[in-house]
Order: sequence, then C-alpha cells, then structure tokens
Amino acid sequence: MNECSQSGMQCVKLPISVRVEINLLLLAVTGLALVTRLYGIHFPRAVVFDEVYYGQFLSLYMKQVFFIDESGPPFGHMVLALGAYLGGFDGNFVWNRIGAEYTSNVPVWSLRVIPALAGSFCIPLAYLLVVELGYSHFSALGACMLLLMENSLIVQSRFMLLESVLIFFLLLAVLSYLHFHKARNFKSALVKYMGMFTYFLLLGLTAVHTWQLIGDRTLSYVMVQVLVRFLALVVLPVIMYIGFFYVHLTLLYRSGPHDQMMSSAFQASLEGGLARITQGQPLDVALGSQVTLRTVSSKPVPCWLHSHKVNYPIRYENGRGSSHQQQVTCYPFKDVNNWWIIKDPGRHTLVVSSPPRPVRHGDIIQLLHGMTSRYLNTHDVAAPMSPHSQEVSGYIDFNVSMPAQNLWRVDIVNRESDREIWKTILSEVRLVHVNTSAVLKLSGASLPEWGFKQLEVVGDKIYKGYQQSGMWNVEEHRYGRSQEQKERELELKSPTHSDIKRNLTFMAKFLELQGWAIFPILSINSNLFLCAHICMLFSFLRSPAQRKAFGVVILAVLCSVYVSYHNLSPLTYGQPALSSDELAALRWRESWDILLRKR
Repeated sequence: MNECSQSGMQCVKLPISVRVEINLLLLAVTGLALVTRLYGIHFPRAVVFDEVYYGQFLSLYMKQVFFIDESGPPFGHMVLALGAYLGGFDGNFVWNRIGAEYTSNVPVWSLRVIPALAGSFCIPLAYLLVVELGYSHFSALGACMLLLMENSLIVQSRFMLLESVLIFFLLLAVLSYLHFHKARNFKSALVKYMGMFTYFLLLGLTAVHTWQLIGDRTLSYVMVQVLVRFLALVVLPVIMYIGFFYVHLTLLYRSGPHDQMMSSAFQASLEGGLARITQGQPLDVALGSQVTLRTVSSKPVPCWLHSHKVNYPIRYENGRGSSHQQQVTCYPFKDVNNWWIIKDPGRHTLVVSSPPRPVRHGDIIQLLHGMTSRYLNTHDVAAPMSPHSQEVSGYIDFNVSMPAQNLWRVDIVNRESDREIWKTILSEVRLVHVNTSAVLKLSGASLPEWGFKQLEVVGDKIYKGYQQSGMWNVEEHRYGRSQEQKERELELKSPTHSDIKRNLTFMAKFLELQGWAIFPILSINSNLFLCAHICMLFSFLRSPAQRKAFGVVILAVLCSVYVSYHNLSPLTYGQPALSSDELAALRWRESWDILLRKR
C-alpha cells in the first residue's frame, strides 16, 4: 500500500507532457543564411575595405590602449573584439592599407565570424518580424528569400565590419518591441549612433500605443503600463549604454594615440603618456609656478598657449594694422615655448616662496612667457583673423602711446568655493583681462604663413556663458626656483617629475566622451523594410485566380533575384578567379567600373 492510501489521501497522477513546435521553414532559411554568409570567410587573407579601420581598434583593444571612435558607442567594437579575443589575436598587425596580407598571427576566421553570424541571423529575424506584423508565413518566406540572396548584404556580412551587426540589433529591437507590446519584454543595444533613429521610432510607437490605452482602461492600469514602458524603453537602455562605456574604460586603461583629444585630467588618469609627465607635480598653483596652459576644448585640435620671438606684421594683407608686438598663439604640440610663469603683479620675484603662496579664485596675476620674458597682454587692437575681438600679444614697449595691459583675473569655473585654490589639471580656469574685461579665448582660426599656421588666440569682450574655447587648465607644472633668465631657460627645458596620482571618476570620463558622440544621417538598406511588400500583397488577394497569377509573378521575381545572385557571386565570394573579360561581362551598364588587381 502506498503512502497516499495509508494517510487516507487521494492521489492523482498528473501526466507530464512536452510540446515542441518546429518551424521547418524558419530552420531552412536560417541554415541557408549560415551557408551563404559563412562559406569561405577566411578568403581573401588580406585586409578588405573598412577592415583597415576597425582593425586598428581591435589591436588597441587587445593591447588595452585607450581610443576614441566618433561613429558610435563602444559596444560594436567590443563585439568585434570578442571574436579577436576568442581567436587569440595579440593585436600585433599594422593596419595601414587595404589589401595588406594578413600575417600568420591574425585569426582571420575569428575576426570575421561574428559579423557573419549577425548577418545570418538577420534572415530569421526578418521572417519572425513579418509574421509578428500579422502577415502569412508565405509572405515571410518571400521576404527572407529576397534578403537571403541580396549580394550587398552578403558581402558586408562576410568581413570584419559593423553593418551586419547594426542591422541585426535594429531588427532585434523592432521585433523585441512587438513582443514587448504583448509580453512586456524589451531589450535594446546600440552599435552605431545611427541606431538611435530606430530607438526613436520605437519610442514614438510606444507613445501612440500608450495614448490608445487612455480612455479604455482604468487610471491605475494606464499608470502601470506607462511605468513598465518607461523602465523597458528608457531606464534599461540608459543602464546598458552607460554599462558599455564602463566596460570600455575599464579595459582600456593605457595611454594611446587618441589621448591628446581628451582633457588633461582624462589623460592623467591613463597609465603612461601624460601620467608619466605629470606624476608628482605640485597640485596647488602658486605665485612663481611655471605652467603650461591647455585649452579645455579639443576643437579644432587640442593646443597650448604659446609664444615665440616673432612679431605680428605691421600691416596685414587686408590693410589693417597691428601692434607689431610678439605673437601669442595656441600650438597643438608640446614645446618649450608653451611655458608661462604665474607672477605676482606687486613683486619682481619669479620663484615660488617658502611656503608657497597659492593662487585662488579672483586673484589678479601676470603671465610671463618663460623663454622670451614677455608679459601676456591684450588691448584695443583688432585680432588678425577675428577683427571683432582683441589682439593678444607678448608686450613690447616701443615707446609709443600703447601702455602695457597685462593684468588678468583668475576665474575658476568649476570651483566649489569662492576662495578655491587653482589646481593643476583639475581646475578649469577663465582668464579675464582686468582693463577690458575680455576673456582669453581660442578663436579656432588658423594664422597665415607669418603665424606658422598656428591657431589664433584672442581677447573676447562679448564672451558669455560656458564656452570651452575660453577655458584653460594647467597641464604641466613645477615650482620655479630660478630667478635669472638663463638658469630659468634650462629649468624650463628639464622634465617634471612627481608621484601624485590623478584619479578621474568613471562618470567624469563618460560625460567627457559624450562630447565626441556625433549623430550621422540615417542610412539603412531599404531592402530590410521594403522587400517584404511584394510578398505581403499576396495576403490581400481573395480570388484564387488572382492569387495564382500573383504567385507566378512572385516566382518570376525570385528567379530573377537568384539569377542575379548567382551571376554576381564571384564578386560576392571572391572566387572562382575570373579573367578581365569575364569580369567585364558582369557589368550591367557601361558606366560600371570593376577594378582588376593583378598579382
């Protein structure tokens, strides 16, 4: 007797059943997609098109070196880097030209397999999307066949490019939203910033669907739906977006070729590069400090306040006159002529006292050029390239009625108190001219040959609000010890040393990187959204004769697509090898240019 009988309880045996539905059509098109995209992806074993561009980032990822790419967030590059990592790529390859042969250490198949898989899975996603929109499986199959044999989609899926990955996630986002509308499940990922347009489309659809709920449901139900949509479509994508950057910045902690585009504080947080120069520098800027001043703005290029023993022309090409004083520019390279000395206007000493007297917000200072001993000056003379602004010069007394105007007020923009000390690297400073209230600013214009094509610095009297071009920060810094000019020149040419580590928070780095996010014009292959329409019309035909006739038309279209795919497949797959005459025969129009590379 079993336990149920002994306890007097009635036992009910529940049968366990598992129901499995297999869509053979979906499996078939997925298999065909994998074959057409993965076949021979190791060929050619040479750099193809934009692989020369993305490959550079892969090498930097493998070496954990910081870089910037304005085309999109780091997720796309991390996807490609995953393939490189799994293939054991060490990052050692010179990506300098298209057509360069890959060396033996480059795992070509691993580099190209993830884009190929993404391109393959676009086909079943398109099938599911058409079905989700309410059309028949026949329509979905027709749409898939058109995408399956689209040579351009095949080509961009077979190389280390991001287009197939982008299209995969766009389709996944739209399909996920349609499921979300029913099952409240949505995921989104950005590969390139152009993907934002699809995201905005989904937000628009969500707004329309939410509006339709109002009036049909209770207020509490509507509020719950709004909250769920907000969490799924706003909060989750933001968390994912920030998370990608967090992983990106955690992995890339070494100094690299793009450092100079970032702020001094950002550069100093990276291992090597500026961090080696600035380690151990004094943190507090003091009277007598020797400093280099870098613009906070990195546009048009990062540069440092600079002067040299060359004067402005007496007259410019347009006939306007100048002060003929020493040129002051912004120079985009590190140079000994970038050094300036922070001087107390009330004293003649050029060295730091003991203890140091720190410079605070609101203090009045003079800036003396270290190598030429000219004071930073501005006056009511039109700037050479920006006549609406004042000329900035190194003051020379020509015994004319043009007195020195070389007093500047220190305005620490990111201060936390009204008497905050000017900090190396960390403080963003605006230098305001005492006599004219003009702000020392990078105009962005380049000087002519007489100014060595360096960037123009002006005094802007109509400066308003926060403008990075009018912000400066101390990058390199030492406490001056030499009063004599020759000793000071030797001191300025010597390197700085220190051991103070500058840490920049992740959010500070993240926000700075967003300044480089450029949103390009949307460009998406129209086939993804239009190719299903031929097949979808079939769903609206009711007459058997019409459906039969239209079926013949669809079959003819698919046959013509296959013929085109087959004829152009040598270009798609790069094999078999064709002669010049055979290549010329593939042209549909005389205007087509097919370049033949002879080995």
